[in-house]
Amino acid sequence: MTECVIPHHGQPCGIDLVDRIRRTGPGRGGDKSADRPAGHRRRVTLRNVTPPAEPARSRDRRGWLVWVLPALVTLVVTLAGIGHAQPWRDELATWSAATRPVPDLVRLAGTIDAATGPYYLLMHGWTALAGTSPTALRLPSALAMAGAAALTARLGDRLAGPRAGLLAGLLLAVLPGTSRYGQEARPYALATLLAVLATLLLVGALRRPTWRRWAGYAVAVAALGLLHLIAFTLLAAHALVVVLAAARGRPAAGVEPWPDAPDPAPGGAGGREAAPPAGATGRGLLWRWLVALLPAAVLVAPLVLAAGGQRGRQLDWVRLVRVDDLAALPGGLAQSGVVGGLLVGLAALGAGWLGRRALLPGTAVLLPVLLLFAAGTAVPLWVTRYLVFTVPFACLLAGAALAGVRLGPALAVVTLAGLLGLPDQAALRRTHEWPRTAPVDYAGVARIVADREQPGDAIVYSPRDSWLFPDLGLAYHVGARRPRDVLVVRDQRQRADLWAAECDRPAECLAGVDRVWLVVTGRRADPLAAVPGAKGDALRDAFTVRQVWPRPGLTVALLTR
Repeated sequence: MTECVIPHHGQPCGIDLVDRIRRTGPGRGGDKSADRPAGHRRRVTLRNVTPPAEPARSRDRRGWLVWVLPALVTLVVTLAGIGHAQPWRDELATWSAATRPVPDLVRLAGTIDAATGPYYLLMHGWTALAGTSPTALRLPSALAMAGAAALTARLGDRLAGPRAGLLAGLLLAVLPGTSRYGQEARPYALATLLAVLATLLLVGALRRPTWRRWAGYAVAVAALGLLHLIAFTLLAAHALVVVLAAARGRPAAGVEPWPDAPDPAPGGAGGREAAPPAGATGRGLLWRWLVALLPAAVLVAPLVLAAGGQRGRQLDWVRLVRVDDLAALPGGLAQSGVVGGLLVGLAALGAGWLGRRALLPGTAVLLPVLLLFAAGTAVPLWVTRYLVFTVPFACLLAGAALAGVRLGPALAVVTLAGLLGLPDQAALRRTHEWPRTAPVDYAGVARIVADREQPGDAIVYSPRDSWLFPDLGLAYHVGARRPRDVLVVRDQRQRADLWAAECDRPAECLAGVDRVWLVVTGRRADPLAAVPGAKGDALRDAFTVRQVWPRPGLTVALLTR
């Protein structure tokens, strides 16, 4: 009896091939079947034979599910309670900037927050269409995180197989950090989406380095830099992979197609390996990558120069990094210490299991972290959320680790991660402040003022230059119905800033006002005593405290003459 097996697959050759073998005999050396015992199975191994291809419809269905399922789960999780937490200080800055006319927005970028200027411009167009409710402000981030989960699954499929991609996308979906930054009107979710997209396009360009693929990569990298300058550190990982691929080929860089995946290139899986296309190796590959970076360099360089000049004012609240900040990074990014620890452990296992294929996702996590940490020891730059874009790559490594076991247990681990993060999921839907033990209740203060305001009332804030933005919080929740900001001589729009300018002689500006609403940061038993300088003297000389309402993070008092 003859058994035919194709090497490395263990699949039968098929009836037609077996019949051919029987007709032609064993080949050179003559027929020795007479010397074998009855019932003996003769094993014939064929070389250079393509195994039976998986039906295209089945393969397409599987590929479709790999990325659609994580996207849907992420969207469902992120949209749940998206409007519950009131906008926090950073989102108030987004609202203030995005609702200004474009010329004023450009002027603002010249004064402060230039690094976030392109995002503000994007949100300017979005809010004109969707409005400025908390849900409307956050919806682009939710959609971006869903897209990031889908692309993470696609990238995992390319580098580690479909099961690893699916598990990586699902793990990203259930992280509390994904909901946190998917429910925030800031650029971090969009930067995460673009970081994964740029990396996925890089893998495609390394495999088939056509100018069309490099053009897509160039657009993604330029958009990434415009939305989040710190995310440009991802290019260090890209550079390492490109150099290795140019010098030693795709296998050395860990970006060759997964064995079970069909290679879209001519002569791909199942046949003889095709000759590399032009520009696929050596200097040609490196040259094309450098050319693809030129648009990003041209567009982002002015942004870098402007942001560098604003750093002293923009990041005056950031301190130099310490080693314990590095240790707290996983919990901060995952928004849960236990889930962050689980993710790091799984990612380490996945890196060991993937071998060379772990190079791209591994360096996409480590190099941005190490570069920002090194810079943060000399310049105050270390902010945990600036590194959110590295989380999908850690999830990819973790998905590769889980792919080494059966799907049922692997999904159980993903479910466990989701369950462990439930307390943090609930907490971040109550407040976006960090730490969550220090919420700021802008809406509560706004209700107190709106319910008790009388015609002719004025309002005063202290301190005016606080990063808590108490005036923006009241403006967002009360709108034009709020009391007159009696001390303001130039508002935020007129100053092209996030803070208004107050009069130099507060006593004169307060003349003719009988009732003043005083809003101070922090919980104060005597809010009037907490106001410093000439403003405090003018208030204490002319007014007395009638009633005080302490709220989380803020205190509001009604002053009368």
